[in-house]
Amino acid sequence: MLSGFMITRAIIVVFVLVFGKSIFFSVRQQEAVIIERLGKFHRIANPGWRAKIPFIDRNVTRVSLRTMKEGFSIDAKTSDNVTIVLQVSAQYHVDYNWGNAPEESGIYRSYYMLAQPIEQMHDYLADALRSSIPNYTLDEVFEKKDNIANDVNATVSHTMASYGWTLVSTLITGIDLPASVEQSMNDINAAQRQQQAAQSLANAAKIKRVTEAQAEAEAMEKTGNGIAAQRIAIAKGIKESLDTIASSGVSEQEANELFLYTQWTEMMTEFAKRGNATTVVLPADFQQSRSVFEQMLVADRAPRQSATPPSPPVQG
Repeated sequence: MLSGFMITRAIIVVFVLVFGKSIFFSVRQQEAVIIERLGKFHRIANPGWRAKIPFIDRNVTRVSLRTMKEGFSIDAKTSDNVTIVLQVSAQYHVDYNWGNAPEESGIYRSYYMLAQPIEQMHDYLADALRSSIPNYTLDEVFEKKDNIANDVNATVSHTMASYGWTLVSTLITGIDLPASVEQSMNDINAAQRQQQAAQSLANAAKIKRVTEAQAEAEAMEKTGNGIAAQRIAIAKGIKESLDTIASSGVSEQEANELFLYTQWTEMMTEFAKRGNATTVVLPADFQQSRSVFEQMLVADRAPRQSATPPSPPVQG
């Protein structure tokens, strides 16, 4: 016959085999299990191997303690009456604060205070964004989207904290525009770039013209200085030549004629050397070249003779 100890042991083994899954359970890392006893909150089971009383205790839910992400779209209107669609991403997790009692913990409040916490968070964010966006123009929404998201996150996170949820951050990941508005913005940007390019080209042309004018003015100034210096040198040379010729006993008229002839021959010599003229008129006979020089002398004397007053007539 079986002893009472063995019978008791067999009953325990059968009980464990039949009801083992209802007694023992495991809680994974970064999770928590809420247990109710006869329909009333009993305790929170932390990660590890745990046990409960079957038929009396019940695992109500497993609460994840990891940070989660929720993405959704929200339509709003800017202050310049442009309807836009914002792509929003929210990062959140259960409040890690345990409080003085389990009923004060974020795990407890996240489950018992809101039936649909994610949908509620979505509604709070949508309402905050629709209240904030009308204060900005379309350009300001693009420029200040991070500031807008931070302000909305601060507003909604305070509300969600009372329900046991921590809103880590709210991001505006995209701004969708109506096709007509987007095309208009592209046209405006293209026109602005073309205007800037035209202004740059005009400024470059202006700088080029100013630089060329300055260079030309400087070149003309230097050329004038050179011509003036050349004329001064020529005048000094002529004066020295005339003085030298006069000191030799030659009359002033003969000296002038000799100087003119010398200048004429030098000019013709330089003309022959350069060869950059296309036409020159000379007497056919080289012997007649003296006539050209005589014509130069006549032209030189004419002004002086016209300046001499005529002699008075002789009275008979």
